[in-house]
Amino acid sequence: MQMAASAAAQSDRRYEVIIDIPEQVYMLRQITTADLSQVLEEEIIVEDAFSDNCRVAYVQFDDGEFTSEDRAKFRAGHSGWAYGGKIVLLDEKEQPYSIVVNRLNRMITLKKGDVELLQPKNKDDVPF
Repeated sequence: MQMAASAAAQSDRRYEVIIDIPEQVYMLRQITTADLSQVLEEEIIVEDAFSDNCRVAYVQFDDGEFTSEDRAKFRAGHSGWAYGGKIVLLDEKEQPYSIVVNRLNRMITLKKGDVELLQPKNKDDVPF
């Protein structure tokens, strides 16, 4: 996540982190085409699997969308993250950790526990 944010901030390139929850794998790629559904082999920067010591439980985006059974995608461009949210990981003792992606300040933080995302009381108040 940090690599995508840093590389995007320093260039005009776009990057995407894809977290495949059912397969428990992740990928960092540089987006080079307009077709975001297709991942070209030459776009892949890092591809690896989570382990029993660290597995993804679910992803919640800052717009309220949630998934525990699909792929989650975080895209970063020169102006920052297209989506914010949290990725909840479980360690070997089933203890939760949250990777929080803040689209407003580009910060990526790792926090112990399943942290609560700040949400507006009324979704209509959200400008994005």
